[in-house]
Amino acid sequence: MTVAVVSLCSTPRVAHLRAQLQALAGAPDLQRIVVWIGDDEPPLLDAETVLSVAPGPAGLRLAAARNAGAAAAPAADLLVFLDADCVPGQDLLDRYRAASKRHPEAVLCGPVTYLAEGVSASDPADLAALTSPHPARPMPPDDDERIAAAEEYALFWSLSFALTPETWRRIGGFDEAYEGYGGEDTDFAFRMRARAVPLVWVGGAHAYHQYHPTSSPPWQHLDDILRNGALFAHRWGEWPMTGWLTAFAEGGAVTKDADGWRRVTA
Repeated sequence: MTVAVVSLCSTPRVAHLRAQLQALAGAPDLQRIVVWIGDDEPPLLDAETVLSVAPGPAGLRLAAARNAGAAAAPAADLLVFLDADCVPGQDLLDRYRAASKRHPEAVLCGPVTYLAEGVSASDPADLAALTSPHPARPMPPDDDERIAAAEEYALFWSLSFALTPETWRRIGGFDEAYEGYGGEDTDFAFRMRARAVPLVWVGGAHAYHQYHPTSSPPWQHLDDILRNGALFAHRWGEWPMTGWLTAFAEGGAVTKDADGWRRVTA
């Protein structure tokens, strides 16, 4: 089974990406595809394919970049999407391959462990002892899988997932109307649910998210979240990212009215 691993990256995450590419180096029947999403030129990277999708007027084009990455792997039997920050566990590819044979029509999601500051990801063999997946997502035993319930589709995230090209085409890829931060991955999940595409939680397909500073809620992305959230609400009749929106409201930056969430104006 030929696998293509698609990762999106810009300059702030190059060191994290290099650790991922090193972890994947030498894997059989593997094509590493990097989609450079910055407005600068990508550096020299140890990947079989490097292409660029420049930002749009509203910011980074994450949806368009994932679509471009998938299009760059016409001969792959399985597409694996990994966040540039994520190092694959030693069994990630094997578990995704095996789960795909059992669920060829499904989107597959493995658990993600967030590594603490200062933890090196230079040797994936050392990461197994640190496995502690994010508790907000289901985690079946390492030798098991579970089909998601309808209400669990909102838990899908794009840090680590896999699917066949046929399933990708059935869903239609990501919606490129989303630009900037947030919303496009939940939209993708709702599109798969609307098309009756199963979502399968795959135990043992561990990925390890390398540390970098974050803010919660992500104030720097407030306008993106409002814009993309409004687009999502228009499509699906509900707002995504409500935890962040509530936190923005508690901080006095946004409010909710009959038309949805909006910035507070003086």
